Amino acid sequence: MKEKASKEVKRIIVMIAASLILAVDTQTFVRTGGLIPGGAMGLTVLLQGVFDKYLGIYVPYTPVNIILNAIPVYIGFRFIGKKFTLHSLGVILLTGIFTDLIPTVVITYDPLLIAIFGGLINGLAIAMCLNVDCTTGGTDFISIFMSQKKGSDTFNIILLINTIILITAGLIFGWDKALYSILFQYASTEVIHVLYKRYQKQTMLIVTDKPQEISQKIYEVAHHGTTIIKAQGGYTGEERYLIYSVVSSDEVKKVMEIVDEAGGTAFVNAIRTEDFLGNFYHRPNS
Repeated sequence: MKEKASKEVKRIIVMIAASLILAVDTQTFVRTGGLIPGGAMGLTVLLQGVFDKYLGIYVPYTPVNIILNAIPVYIGFRFIGKKFTLHSLGVILLTGIFTDLIPTVVITYDPLLIAIFGGLINGLAIAMCLNVDCTTGGTDFISIFMSQKKGSDTFNIILLINTIILITAGLIFGWDKALYSILFQYASTEVIHVLYKRYQKQTMLIVTDKPQEISQKIYEVAHHGTTIIKAQGGYTGEERYLIYSVVSSDEVKKVMEIVDEAGGTAFVNAIRTEDFLGNFYHRPNS
């Protein structure tokens, strides 16, 4: 119970921090560079720009962002998880409030620096949320839903969807802004790939003399089955066993710890898995 409460407090702290980072990123890099970040956030900024340019009307960030997130939030409640979606809704609301409260601050006018560092910060905030089982809203909901269905990372598909949004922005505000926005989105996506590994897979090859003990522990901790193959040391000629299993990339460290705790003679090789067919356990979003 205490561990669960501690996890919830950590999640709330991360949610607030990530929302603040997103708001600061929007009011510094995004506003200064006239960028469109993609997703619901990008559409919100795009609509704000359209209303300001053609109607001379300032539209607050929060209400527009909430309206645009209505369908993604429904997808979250329906297919991903209620608790996950509620926390994500909290991030959406906090980000909107912080964005409306924080004034625009100029750090640099260099469009390349704005696109790269703005994208890196944006990706960091998104990854922070994803790693505590919530999201910043918009296309993140769609990406997670698709990742669960496909069993693999689909953030590159979302990059393609966002590129379409950015092309629309290019037609309205100019192609230089759109192209820098694509750089922004690419940098953001790459950071997410590095920091969020839940839907990436690794093939584990473990040579050991304690196959049953290690296999049982892997199942208990990671909920993944294993295949045990009889083997022989090429140099010593001694009998060994090869344990084969595929786990999520964020579970590799746990498997390494299991092998280390088991003791005995062991050799572990983790290989990135590009494609996979068969049953695979994904921890549900909570």
